[in-house]
Amino acid sequence: MAFERAEKRRTRQVRVRRRLRGSDERPRLSVYRSLHHIYAQVISDESGHTLVSASTALQGVGAAGASKRNVAAAKVVGKVLAERCREKGISEVVFDRNGFLYHGRVKALADAAREAGLKF
Repeated sequence: MAFERAEKRRTRQVRVRRRLRGSDERPRLSVYRSLHHIYAQVISDESGHTLVSASTALQGVGAAGASKRNVAAAKVVGKVLAERCREKGISEVVFDRNGFLYHGRVKALADAAREAGLKF
């Protein structure tokens, strides 16, 4: 059953990636959601490099002792990512939900990044 779920997500991921490309001017914001953490990367597909990243797995993201699995943690990651993008001079990105539903933690991360000044 788990294999089938992962296979379906991979199909959605490939379908979305056909249309999305991150450039140096407007990189791709890719989100990965695991059971324990949420990860976000800003990637330039032209140069093949990760420009900025943030996750709940990193030290200093979120309050100590607080849950890293909930919507509040995803909002913190979105805010931190937007601040790091601003430091690098990135103001616009293409959002890649990576096959996940735009709901819950993925939506919270995107909304927090928008509120912090990142344009999608």
